[in-house]
Amino acid sequence: MPATPTAQPSRRLARILFPPLGWWHRVTPATTKADLIAGLTGAIVVLPQGVAFAAIAGMPPIYGLYAGMIPAIVAALFGSSWHLVSGPTTAASIVLFSLLSPLAEPGSMAYVQLALTLTFLVGLTQLALGVLRLGVLVNFISHSVVIGFTSGAALLIAANQIHHFFGIPVPQGSDFVHTLIALFQQLGQIDPLVATVGGTTLLAGVVSRRWLPRIPYMIVAMAAGTLTAWILENLAIDASGITHVGALAASPPPFSTPDLSLATVRALASGVVAVTLLALTEAISIARAMALRSGQTLDADQEFMAQGLSNLCGSFFSAYVATGSFNRSGLNLEAGAKTPLAAASSGVILIVLVTLVAPMAQLLPHAAMAGVLFLVAWGLIDWHHIHTTLRASRAETVILLATFLATLFLNLELAILLGVMLSLGIHLARTSHPRILFRVPDPAHPRRRFTSATVNDPCPRILIARVDGSLFFAAIGAVQKQLASRAAPHTHLVIVASGINFIDLAGAEFLAQEARQRREAGGSLSLVRLKEAPRTLLIKGGFMSTIGRENLFPSKDEAIRAIFARMNPEGCALCTHRVFQECARRDEPLRPVRTPALPTPLAA
Repeated sequence: MPATPTAQPSRRLARILFPPLGWWHRVTPATTKADLIAGLTGAIVVLPQGVAFAAIAGMPPIYGLYAGMIPAIVAALFGSSWHLVSGPTTAASIVLFSLLSPLAEPGSMAYVQLALTLTFLVGLTQLALGVLRLGVLVNFISHSVVIGFTSGAALLIAANQIHHFFGIPVPQGSDFVHTLIALFQQLGQIDPLVATVGGTTLLAGVVSRRWLPRIPYMIVAMAAGTLTAWILENLAIDASGITHVGALAASPPPFSTPDLSLATVRALASGVVAVTLLALTEAISIARAMALRSGQTLDADQEFMAQGLSNLCGSFFSAYVATGSFNRSGLNLEAGAKTPLAAASSGVILIVLVTLVAPMAQLLPHAAMAGVLFLVAWGLIDWHHIHTTLRASRAETVILLATFLATLFLNLELAILLGVMLSLGIHLARTSHPRILFRVPDPAHPRRRFTSATVNDPCPRILIARVDGSLFFAAIGAVQKQLASRAAPHTHLVIVASGINFIDLAGAEFLAQEARQRREAGGSLSLVRLKEAPRTLLIKGGFMSTIGRENLFPSKDEAIRAIFARMNPEGCALCTHRVFQECARRDEPLRPVRTPALPTPLAA
């Protein structure tokens, strides 16, 4: 029996509050088996990634694993994506480090407290954006901003691991430039044993990615680095430079409480927007990519709420900012995941695995971790899209380079906001200059189809202009300037409006003013093929009474015939242009002009 109209809203509300109602019917014994296998694969992969990302974020290693537990479960159950896996990521980790390292010592309990509070605030903001259905906001972060940011972040990740990879001291909190200076000043002091461990890790990871693609390269690289360190420590006389991560807590994520004091919230407020935008952009972009491959329809607003809930809940279970992971989401899809149970089960399985493998982390050298992070950094740089952007678009190149340089030399939240502002600025610059093509009949064409006019072609009394773009407040100046350069006030102006999708009040006032001024000077304004939405605004706003309903036409031909019927024939007697067919038929009777029927203001 079909659902009644009153039952449909309640059903939609139930799916918003508990999204599994929308996909639970797809769960079968076969899909559950496939989801559990995919979840186990994802849990194994996140083990080395979580430790690596925690190092990037300046957090104790175990917190990277905590970020892959509760957030992954909550995001999977409350999101709309079948394959998105949430947890710690490189981008979120590097932004966290950039924001918090000036406020507290990385790795300290004060630093961890700030990270958990920031996670709570980000989750609250994400949830609010989802409830307000503002999922469209992520569209304002262009792909060039993301590429520029991640490329800059990649270099920052590598720079932050130089002291671990080479065994040289680098002052805490050094920026990118000073880190490189410290490296070149201490080239002669590089610890050969530490560098050997890091180099072996790096080489093993490269070889694994090239010839063993089915095995997670991070696991192979860490195993190779750990084995190399063990051999060197047992054979070398002095291997004191080789330090280790230390044992991890073999327990489920402990309960935690964010610090919501006014001073802490004020200190973190400036970074919340940047982290929220970055995390949501990353999650939605990945979810869309997975949806395209699986043929799924995605709800961006639902994903906003899911990401917000995952970070809110995660902040109470020792997890720092989590978002969608491209590597783990892609792996989840390739491993055969059928429903969100796969991503949820990966978080549950990870809790179990941590209790088994956490003590083994005391064998992991810092140099091996640095080698793995070098590989992560290299993988972040999207060389293909960088090359395409540099070759294809000057504007996008400016956005990419500006975001990249700001990421390296400014703080990361400013880099993201700068990229967003540049993207919006360039978009507004483009849309504020609609393309205007002046049209005339082609005398060489048998049916005299309209073509672009040269400077000397147009009729001195009738000008036809096709506007491709929106008529809104920022575009009025450019449109006025172009029209004034070609059409005197006494000219009969015909605007082909089929390319105008949107008109705001400023645009409507501009059209009404053009109609009034031209009519007073002996000319007129005619609109051809005006779309329904702009026409409705003109009617409801009362602008149609100034423009005149009789000046709306379904075609250029009918507009021209109507104008010729109104013009004084004496004005054309000495004209030598003879642009229109009507110019040669001034003495012939004209066919009646058909004016399109328009809805009344009340009906519109």
